[in-house]
Parts: sequence; structure tokens; C-alpha cells
Amino acid sequence: MSGPGPGRSGRIPPPPRRATAWLVLALLAAAPVAVLSVFRAVPGAWPRLVVQLLSFTPWLAVPAAAGVAFASLSRRAWLFATTTALLALQLFWIFAPGLARSAPGAATRRVELKVMNINALHGEADAAAIVRLVRDNGIGLLAVEEHTPALEERLDAAGLAGLLPHRVSRPAARASGTAVFSVHPLELTGMVPDSQFVMPTVRLRPVLGDGSATVEVTVVHAKPPVDAGVTRWRQDLAALGKVAARPGNVVLIGDFNATYDHAEFRQLLAGDGGRPLADVGVAAGSRLIPTWPMDGLPLPGITIDHIVTSTEIQGSAYAVHQVPGTDHAAVVATLSIPADAG
Repeated sequence: MSGPGPGRSGRIPPPPRRATAWLVLALLAAAPVAVLSVFRAVPGAWPRLVVQLLSFTPWLAVPAAAGVAFASLSRRAWLFATTTALLALQLFWIFAPGLARSAPGAATRRVELKVMNINALHGEADAAAIVRLVRDNGIGLLAVEEHTPALEERLDAAGLAGLLPHRVSRPAARASGTAVFSVHPLELTGMVPDSQFVMPTVRLRPVLGDGSATVEVTVVHAKPPVDAGVTRWRQDLAALGKVAARPGNVVLIGDFNATYDHAEFRQLLAGDGGRPLADVGVAAGSRLIPTWPMDGLPLPGITIDHIVTSTEIQGSAYAVHQVPGTDHAAVVATLSIPADAG
């Protein structure tokens, strides 16, 4: 006599007891992924905890993959299909393309500017390491958040003034100060209004050969979405969108305290019906390279420091460098800026 087999309905016999354990593990792995995926997919003014958890969206691929493995072992086709779809969704978000840039014309003259950003963590960043990165990478513009008087003195002692002689500096205690240093003359053109941290906009004209370009650079330090700061965080990002809507070549560089998985940041890039922007790191396929936390909190790394430009500017050579003394990494890129007419 043959053993038991599928009935006339073609259904597979109920799985053994051990498969039930795999079912439970698959559900435990997939449930938080499914919940956070809803918040990621549906833009909204989500509360603080959701905003913070969305920062770690790329890491959801780990439990999503575990859910697929457990579902496979559970021998339940519906569960395997569901967890596979969840994993596919995470991968889609991870590798989503950045907004397209304008294709430069064949005769378009361009001027290159190498830029770098660092959040100095209350001025505790290693000044010598910052200056070394500036020198080794040929940086023409350096933006610094959480810039303090003591850090400015250490940067000058390490030789920054000899490399980047022009500056617009507003040092302050702890996290409030900001500075921008440049090899080209700078003109302060304004401040992002109603922000807790100083966010200046400067104009400079980098020169290459017989050509020059005019570019406006805003140093970004948005309020982090912690404690009661979520509303202020949204206001800061919205204010940056208004700054970026101005005509001409625009660069936003600094600590946005936001990732590509926040709808507020994607809205900034999309231009909210106005002028679109591009994230150099996302366009380079490097959005999974974390910029925080490099030290201190034992959290998975996320990317909250960005170089964002108007789409006419081409970005290349994007890189992330760890700097001792701060929990933020330095981000570096080369910007190719359309030259002024004439």
C-alpha cells in the first residue's frame, strides 16, 4: 500500500509541527517590516517615533530577508509570496534612482568646484584631520556645522586659512554655530529664516581658465526630529525648499537630519511643484554609505548629511570620510557648474 499523498484537491498535506515554528518566526520578522513600509509608502506628518524609525528604512531589508527564509521553511506558499513582496519593496526603495539631472549641451562651458561638509559635533572634531582632507582632496569650499570659536582657532592653527582664505563664519557654543570657508571670495546673501541653527547662504564665483560660474551655497543644519523638534524639522526642510527655488546655480550642503526615506526630504528634492533638485550621493548610487553615527550611539548607520544641487549642476567623485572627534562623517564631491554667459 502506498503512503498518504495529496488529495484530489491537489493540496499539500498540513506541514509538520516544526514548520509552525518557522511560520511564527516569519511573521515576527515580517510584521515590523510591513508596518513601517506603510509609513514609508504613504507620505504624512507622522509623529516623532515614526520619523525616527523611517531613518533606518534600508535596514528593513535584513528582517525582510529573514522573513523570506523562514517563510520558505514553513512551506506556506502564501507566506513566502508575501514576504518576498516585502523584500522586493525594500530593495526597490534602496536602489531607487535619484532625480534626473539636466543633460549638458555639447558647447556648455563648465567650472569645477570641489566641496566638503562636516558636522563637527559641538566643535570637537579633529581640526588637523579636517585640514588634511581639505588639502588632500583639493577642496575649494568647506562647510562646517556645530562650529565653535575653539574649533575655528584649531582650524587656523592647523593651516586652514592658507588653503581656504575666505570665510563667512558664525561660531557659537555647542551646536548653533556654522561656517563656510572658500578658496574663492564669498558674499553673504542671506540666512534661512526662523531656523534654530544658523544656516547662511553665500555667493561665490569659482573660476577655471577664462570662465567663471556664479553659485549660491546654503549651509544646512536642520533641527533634528527629536523631543519636540519634529515640527521645527519640517519647517526647516520646507524653508530650504524655498531657498532652492531661486534661479541660478544652487547648492545645499550640510546636515539635513533627514534621509532619502523621509517624505519631507524627497519633497525637497522634487521641488514640491517647483524646481527639482538632485542629491549627489543618491545620484552616485552611494546613499547606503552612512554618515551618522560614526561614533557614540550603537545604532545602524544612516545617511543624513547631503550635498544637494540644482539639476543643471553635475556631481561626481562623491566620497565619505570618517573624522575623529565627531559622530558625523565628512562628505566630499566635485561639482561641475555651468559657466556664466559671456
